[in-house]
Formats: sequence, C-alpha cells, structure tokens
Amino acid sequence: MGTLTYNGWVVSFEDRLLTHLHLVIMQLLRNDRSFAMSWINSVDDGSGRGSIWLHPSGDLGFRFIGSKFPTINPAWIATLASSAEGSQGLIVTGEDGELARSESIRVMTRT
Repeated sequence: MGTLTYNGWVVSFEDRLLTHLHLVIMQLLRNDRSFAMSWINSVDDGSGRGSIWLHPSGDLGFRFIGSKFPTINPAWIATLASSAEGSQGLIVTGEDGELARSESIRVMTRT
C-alpha cells in the first residue's frame, strides 16, 4: 500500500493502482492541467467519498511500498485519463472499471 500526499492530504492506495494513478496524474500536471480526483473512502474511514483539486503548483508526492514496478495496463491508463477529461475529473477506478477504495486517508495539520 503506497501513499499519495498532496497539500496536507495523505491518501493510501494499493501500489498497482497508485502506479497507474501516478502515470496519469504526472502527465496531466506536466501538461499544466488542473483537475479534481475522487475516490471511495475505505470502510475504516467511514465509507463515503473523498476528492481533492490537483494543480501543477501543488505539493505532490508518491510513496510506493513495493520496490518492483508493476506491469502497466494501457487500457487502464486510458480509462483513468479519459475520466480526468470529464466534468467530474479523475475518478479512481480499479483495473476492472469498478470504483476503487482508498486504503486510508488522513489530513496532516500544518502549524
């Protein structure tokens, strides 16, 4: 389980999913795009949904637990990238096209 850290949010996803999100998000930000990203919260976080607004000047980081780079599924990349083009933004889905859950979420407080 890896983490996406963005402006104080820490959202954990399974490494394979996070790798695919990383590729899509970096391409969008490289092209100077801003967009929303939404997911289903883990049961431990009360279910529901989460969403953040990503923009090129945001403080973004990815941390992967596994050291192996997973095989990339081009169709999954295309699905994620296509959703980012829509009015709802990047909807986090699994390889099967179903909505994907975060593993955990926390918001870091800044002092």
